[in-house]
Amino acid sequence: MIFSLFHPRAIVAAATLAAACMAGVAHAQPAKPDYKVVETFNVGETVYVRALTVEPKANVMWVGTSAGVHEIDLVKHQPKNTFTRADGLANEYVFAVGIDSQGYKWFGTNAGGVSRYHDGKWKTYFPMHGLADYWIYAFTNDRNGDLWIGTWAGANHFNVKTGEFKTYVKELVNEWVYGLDVDAKGRVWFATEGGVSMFDGKQWKSWTHKDGLGGPNVSELPASSNTGLGTRSRHDLSTMERGDPTYNPNYTFAMHAAPDGQMWAGTWGGGVARFDGKNWHNYTTRDGLVGNIVYSIARDAGGAFWFGTDKGVSRFDGKNWKSFTTADGLLDSHVYAVAAAPNGEIWVGTRRGVAIIGRK
Repeated sequence: MIFSLFHPRAIVAAATLAAACMAGVAHAQPAKPDYKVVETFNVGETVYVRALTVEPKANVMWVGTSAGVHEIDLVKHQPKNTFTRADGLANEYVFAVGIDSQGYKWFGTNAGGVSRYHDGKWKTYFPMHGLADYWIYAFTNDRNGDLWIGTWAGANHFNVKTGEFKTYVKELVNEWVYGLDVDAKGRVWFATEGGVSMFDGKQWKSWTHKDGLGGPNVSELPASSNTGLGTRSRHDLSTMERGDPTYNPNYTFAMHAAPDGQMWAGTWGGGVARFDGKNWHNYTTRDGLVGNIVYSIARDAGGAFWFGTDKGVSRFDGKNWKSFTTADGLLDSHVYAVAAAPNGEIWVGTRRGVAIIGRK
């Protein structure tokens, strides 16, 4: 089934997957005998899906796009709500969706600060309120129930009880923060443009490519000039240069804390990196990863990891790799967001929309 969300107000349910798309899937080599793309949601040819966040209590998926945010029912696979600037968002371009310990939804926008939503009420935070920056790219909750926010000017700790912000900049290896997660020990991990930082509540520690973060340049890609050391206008959010992918392994897009205490980081050109507490172990296309630019990471209920890359999405169960590309039904190659739904489905966000991978 295809859901068309081309206009934020025009949420229309269409019939079945287009015949051409199905024909492409039929001729593709099956990615795995018991998995396939079972459904797609279109959001528009020029619209990007940047965030996918599950709200288990409500059994919904929040889909953050460059044209607003959608609330999708995980049972019916139908849109429940669409929010834009007219409804309360400070900016339609939503890069991150967070849900705090009190049930508030937080929408991190591109140059519009953070808009918070609960029971029909909105509140927007700007730097004048304590927010570190107008550009917001990540959220995570800590063990105290407080919220961490990743921005282009450091990271914020938000006390949900007092409403106070605290900003960390100098402590980080780099101020441009794209990914956040909290491990089993309560330590906060930050994916930045200059490497990975960790805060245990008292001390900070950081790692870069020199410490083993990110694999070697196996494809001999050109170095990226989008380093984060210039002006904001240089951050065009593209990993391509003159039509080709680039290599910038210190630049880390995503963080994921596994239950076993290991940390996973998605790098720009260096594949996915796993930290066992002492050393980094890297996985690239030579190991089975479909692409070496890793934007997003999720873990399903069975313990398998899903990595969203510039060439599709890969599943890794610890031993075996299987990948899905546009030939298997994805709407685009660049997978900016991936999330595991409670029913076992994997949601994959790209340009044009979302593809849902499920068991046959």
